[in-house]
Amino acid sequence: FQYGQEVVFQQDGRPFLHYFARSWVIDENGEKVRDAAQETGFLRCPEPGKVELVLAHNIGFSEIWYGEAADGKLELRTAGVGYTETAKEVTAGHRLYGNVEGDLLYAYDMAAVGQELQPHLWARLKRA
Repeated sequence: FQYGQEVVFQQDGRPFLHYFARSWVIDENGEKVRDAAQETGFLRCPEPGKVELVLAHNIGFSEIWYGEAADGKLELRTAGVGYTETAKEVTAGHRLYGNVEGDLLYAYDMAAVGQELQPHLWARLKRA
């Protein structure tokens, strides 16, 4: 599958960013086939270089992440995951974001449904 993706960060003056990301499956012509994953949450920096992220996903799980930010790079690991009884069991994650030549690159590793932490998603996003 190929995916389209939108990532939005909003800031209103308070000490956090609101984060929203959604993706959709596209066909070989770049046309949208169907909606895919969505996640939303809040990114906080309690002290310089330290990051906290709270995320909720449309497929029934939520996560608390802790990490570090420096030199155009953000790295996060899960500290806790909760999920509804109808969601897939997600138990851990690792995310790495970086600014490379003005593009946002990311890699997301996930442990879920009895599998160990392994690559799940990666992308290079260009500003629209």
